[in-house]
Amino acid sequence: MPPPSDIVKVAIEWPGAFPKLMEIDQKKPLASIIREVCDGWSLPTPETYALQYADSRNFYITEKNRNEIKNGAILRLASSPTQVAQAIHERIQSSSMDAKLEALKDLANHSLDITFAQEFINLDGISLLTQMVESGSERYQKLQKIMKPCFGDMLSFTLTAFVELMDHGIVSWDTFSVAFIKKVASYVNKTATDVSVLQRSLAILESMVLNSYDLYQKVAQEITIGQLMPHLQGIDPDIQTYTIAVINALFLKAPDDRRQEIANILAQKQLRAIILSHVIRGNRSIQTEMAHQLFVLQVLTFNLLEDRMMTKMDPQDQAQRDIIFELRRIAFDVELEPSNSGSIEKRKSMYTRDYKKLGFINHVNPAMDFTETPPGMLALDNMLYFAKHHQDAYIRIVLENSSREDKHECPFGRSSIELTRMLCEILKVGELPSDTCNEFHPMFFTHDRSFEEFFCICIQLLNKTWKEMRATSEDFNKVMQVVKEQIMRALTSKPNSLDQFKSKLQNLSYTEILKIRQSERMNQEDFQSRPILELREKIQPEILELVKQQRLNRLCEGTCFRKISNRRRQDKFWYCRLSPNHKVLHYGDLEESPQGEVPYESLQDKLPVADIKAIVTGKECPHMKEKGALKQNKEVLELAFSILYDPDDSLNFIAPDKHEYCVWTDGLNALLGKEMMSELTKNDLDTLLSMEMKLRLLDLENIQIPEAPPPIPKEPSNYDFVYDCN
Repeated sequence: MPPPSDIVKVAIEWPGAFPKLMEIDQKKPLASIIREVCDGWSLPTPETYALQYADSRNFYITEKNRNEIKNGAILRLASSPTQVAQAIHERIQSSSMDAKLEALKDLANHSLDITFAQEFINLDGISLLTQMVESGSERYQKLQKIMKPCFGDMLSFTLTAFVELMDHGIVSWDTFSVAFIKKVASYVNKTATDVSVLQRSLAILESMVLNSYDLYQKVAQEITIGQLMPHLQGIDPDIQTYTIAVINALFLKAPDDRRQEIANILAQKQLRAIILSHVIRGNRSIQTEMAHQLFVLQVLTFNLLEDRMMTKMDPQDQAQRDIIFELRRIAFDVELEPSNSGSIEKRKSMYTRDYKKLGFINHVNPAMDFTETPPGMLALDNMLYFAKHHQDAYIRIVLENSSREDKHECPFGRSSIELTRMLCEILKVGELPSDTCNEFHPMFFTHDRSFEEFFCICIQLLNKTWKEMRATSEDFNKVMQVVKEQIMRALTSKPNSLDQFKSKLQNLSYTEILKIRQSERMNQEDFQSRPILELREKIQPEILELVKQQRLNRLCEGTCFRKISNRRRQDKFWYCRLSPNHKVLHYGDLEESPQGEVPYESLQDKLPVADIKAIVTGKECPHMKEKGALKQNKEVLELAFSILYDPDDSLNFIAPDKHEYCVWTDGLNALLGKEMMSELTKNDLDTLLSMEMKLRLLDLENIQIPEAPPPIPKEPSNYDFVYDCN
C-alpha cells in the first residue's frame, strides 16, 4: 500500500553522525519535526536549529516551502537562519581582515536564500553593507596598497551579497544615499577596477536605473556614456553585456525630451561602430543575454522614429512643404521658379503634373498624403533621404514610372508611404522591448542611418517587383503583400550587412516567391477526392502517435529554462526533463546554462506525473496573474505555462522560445492523455501526413519492392579499371 500523500520519506544529515532516515508528516508543524530530529541526536535548544537542503544551494525549509520536499530528498540539520544571520553580521564587523573576508564570502553564498536574506535584512544588514561600500576607500586605503587582491575580493563579496539581497525585492531601491551611488559609480568610472567588482557595480547601477526614476536621475549625473565605452572595448563578454545593459537602462528610463540627446551622444561616441567591431564581429559567439541586450538597443534606437511616425504634416507649414518642393526639384532637375514667372494657373498645372509623376495620391496638395499616422512625417523623411543619398536610383524610379502608361506606373509617393508603414510594423517601432526576445539584426548595426538605408533598399525592391508582376494600380495591395514576404524571408536569414540583405532580396524575385508559394501549397494541400481523404483519415492516428512520441522524447532530453526576475540575470537557470519511463519530471536549479543534457542525478527535485492536475497557459498561470497586460509582458505571456499539482502548488515555466513552448505544452498534454493543440503539432502533422500520402501514392506499377535491402555486391577481383587521370 503506498504511503499517504502527506508523508515524505527523507534522509537527514548532521556533521559527525550517521544520517537519519525518517518520515516527515507534512501536517505536523515544522518546529515539532525539528525538535524530534534534535531529540534523536540529543541536541539541546531545538529552536536554534533548522532544516535545509543538503545540496549546493543549502536553502532553508520553511512552512511556506515545505511542500516542495520530495520523497528521497536529502536534508541537513543546521543552525537556524536567525542564528547564522546574527553570526555573519557580527563577523563582518570584526577587526580581523581575514575574519571579515570569510564572513563576506559566507554572506555572498547565503544571500541567495530568501529565508536567510529576510533575517539578515531585519538586522539592518543592507545599511551595514552600504556603509562599508561608502567608507571603503578611506577605511581600507592602506589595505588596498598593501593587499590589493584581498581588498578586491572583500569588495567583490560585499557587492555580490548586496546584489543577491536586493534581488529578492524585500527592500526598496529608493532608500540609498547619493554617497553610495557615487561610490558604486566610481568603480565603473575607474579603468583598472577588478573585473568582479566592475561586473557587480554595473549590475547595481542597472537595477537602480530600472527600479526608480529618482535613482535614474542620480545615476545619470554620476556616469556618462563616454565612461562606459572603454568597457565595451575590453575582452570580457560579461562586462560588455552589463555595460550595454546599463546603456539600455539609461536610454529606456530617460524622459522623452532627453532620448534624442542620448542618441546623439551615442552617435558621437561611435557606440554602434564599437559594438559592431568588438561585440558582433568579435572572435566570440554572442550569448543569449548579450543578444537580448542588442535586441533592446535596436528597439530603443528605432523607437526614436516614433515621434516622426506619429506626427501629421501641417499643410500650412512652409518648411514641410519645401521638402516636397525639393523632391520635385531633384526628380525633374528644375529650379524654383520666381513668383512672377508665368500665370498662377500655369504654375499650378505644372506642379500638379509633376506631383502626379511623383506618385502622390493628392496631385494638387501632396501634403495631404502625409496627414495619416502612422507613418506621418517619417515617410516624407525617408523619401527625402532616398532622393538626396541615392539620387540616381531616385531619379531613375521616378522617370521610369512617369514614362509608363498611367495604369502601369508604380506610384513612388504612395508606395513610399505604405512601405514606411510596413517597415514600422515589421520592426515594431513604438513598442517597448520584450523581456525575453533576443532576435536582433546585425545589419542594423552597420550604418548610422540604418532605417533610412533599409527603406532605400526596400523601395527599389518594390519598384523591381512591380515591374516583374506587370502590376497595375488595382494590384497595389498584392504587390505590397509580395514585397512584405520578400523582406520577411530575407530578414529570417539574419544578414550581417545591408549589402547581404540586398543580395538576399535579389535572389527572392517575384518568380522565386511564386515557386516557394507553389511548393508550400503542394506540401500543405492534398487532393480532395474521397479515396484520398479516406486514406488520410486512416493514417492520421499513426502520424499523430509519431508526433506524440517525438514530443515525449524531447521532454526526456529536457530543456534549460530561464528564471525571469525584475532584473535580468545571467546566472538564474533551471532544468527540467521527463524520466525515461514517463512517470516523473526531474527538475532543479543550475549555476549556468548547460552545454548538453543535464543528468537526472543532478536534478534534486521530482514531480510525479500522476500528481499533475492540469496544464495552464498565459494569463491563467500563477506567475503571470500579477503581471499587467502591458506591451512588454505580452511576449512573456505567450511563452508562459504552468503545471498545477496537489494540493494548490504549481511548477511555473517561461519557455526560451515559441518552439520549446509548443513542444512542452504538447508533451505535457500527451502525458495527461489530452489533445495536442499547438500550432507546431498542426504543422508537423500536415507535413508528415503530406509526405506519407505522397509515398503511398507513388506510381509503383510493375515495380517490385523488396522486403529486405539488396545485398552488398562482392568486391571485384582486381582494380585494373581504376586509372590515374593525372
